[in-house]
Amino acid sequence: MSNEFTFTIKSICFDENYHPSENTRITTNFANLARGQSRQENLRNTLRMIDNRFNALAHWDNPKGDRYTVELEIVSVEMNIDAKSSGPAIPLIEILKTKILDRKTNERIDGIVGNNFSSYVRDYDFSVLLLEHTKNQPEFSTPDNFGDLHGKLFKYFINSNAYKEHFKKPPVICLSVSSSKTYHRTENQHPVLGVEYLQDEYSLTDEYFKKMGLKVRYFMPPNSVAPLAFYFVGDLLGDYTNLELISTISTMDTFQKIYRPEIYNANSAAGKSYQPSLKHQDYSLTRIVYDREERSQLAIEQGKFVEEQFIKPYQAILEQWSAHYTL
Repeated sequence: MSNEFTFTIKSICFDENYHPSENTRITTNFANLARGQSRQENLRNTLRMIDNRFNALAHWDNPKGDRYTVELEIVSVEMNIDAKSSGPAIPLIEILKTKILDRKTNERIDGIVGNNFSSYVRDYDFSVLLLEHTKNQPEFSTPDNFGDLHGKLFKYFINSNAYKEHFKKPPVICLSVSSSKTYHRTENQHPVLGVEYLQDEYSLTDEYFKKMGLKVRYFMPPNSVAPLAFYFVGDLLGDYTNLELISTISTMDTFQKIYRPEIYNANSAAGKSYQPSLKHQDYSLTRIVYDREERSQLAIEQGKFVEEQFIKPYQAILEQWSAHYTL
């Protein structure tokens, strides 16, 4: 193949001093928290919630509940369309990497890479392509080959030397469950992930992530009130240690309490049969300021940005590459 895409991986600490860089996707969860007057307080409170959640789940040999601290890195992935080209790299995705500081042993333990998932091409697919396609449709449907390019780019990145040089294990991405589906509690229970739920059919997000080569399972961790969706490559329960899994749960459970309090900060826990709803009224707010409306509008703006800067200019190259790419 004539085009060989290459990746550049950069990372920045997500701590109370974090400032989003100029080319960070503004809709990214952590970037949204790090803006405005309450910026530092938002970040400090978020990190404290993550640590408290981690220690509550990793309670063995942890009598005071303060043994562990979670350190977060924002990992930004840029893609060069042509290695010989001097043109600008295209921002592709942003994910989070967790690291666990064990205060008892003073060692740092690798956590999981993935967790949060932000993607310019996904913004384009959902906020431009899908919106346009469904505008005049009597029934909901998706465009032909919806998510194919994004899925192949993601798989190409995960199998690239750049990924393997930086990360030892495949990613795990943890998202909210879908408010359009019903989930049913099973008898399967994991000491850290909690109770497993199953659903009758996959959501649009599940199908989209399947094209990225990721399977999905839904678990409601101890003391959570709703299941989380875990997207992964191999064996979620077998490939990762309890501490690795706790680093993802504590981080993403905290984010979801802030972003979707109607579901994840509800005052009552999910029952045997559960349909999440953002119209649910019986929930508590965290003390962290977040503008969900603004985030939706920005997703459309950024979807249009990627259409103009990436999809249209490189359409022929991308279509040719996608047609020939096989894992």
